[in-house]
Amino acid sequence: MRMWNVNTKLLCKKHLLGEHVEMHMFIGSINKGKSLQGFIDKGLVEISHIKQRHEDLKNEMISRGMNHNSDLPECELWVEGNVDVEKSISELLKRCPECSKRILNS
Repeated sequence: MRMWNVNTKLLCKKHLLGEHVEMHMFIGSINKGKSLQGFIDKGLVEISHIKQRHEDLKNEMISRGMNHNSDLPECELWVEGNVDVEKSISELLKRCPECSKRILNS
């Protein structure tokens, strides 16, 4: 699981939908009392920004004509974690040809 935290317009459909699912997975883990410390330590999630990130992803999905029917459940989020956006962009450039096109053409 990871929060890319890059501009949602730069994500291909696969990464946009994938990150959206992962916001739900983070909240589910928190609500079950599971530790996210490993994700926090590796810079893969900013706990305090999960709700806003979900909103950003949802809005981008809708702007691309996709459906969104999955609001986040209530959850207490604390301030912790830091995602390095430049590192995320670098990783997406290496991993995904579609994201690479979107990033390089932005």
